[in-house]
Amino acid sequence: MRLYLQTQPTSADAPRYVQIVLEQDLLGGWTLYRETGTQGGKATLRREQFLERDAAMAAFEKARDSQLKRGYRLMFSQGLDGPHGR
Repeated sequence: MRLYLQTQPTSADAPRYVQIVLEQDLLGGWTLYRETGTQGGKATLRREQFLERDAAMAAFEKARDSQLKRGYRLMFSQGLDGPHGR
């Protein structure tokens, strides 16, 4: 599953983005990647590992919801049922 969220661009600043990716690894665990940064600038990548799918999904949804509350807009989603993954 993959989400790409972005802030509304202003005239002075480049928009900020967050990319959240949830993937299953070869051993059956789950990895949550969170990439944040400025469009065309530096980025930070954080990785979290989970043994259970339910815990990984809960972390994915929590990361998504916190960014939506901060004003980020969903630009792209892949592997989800609806626009908010519900």
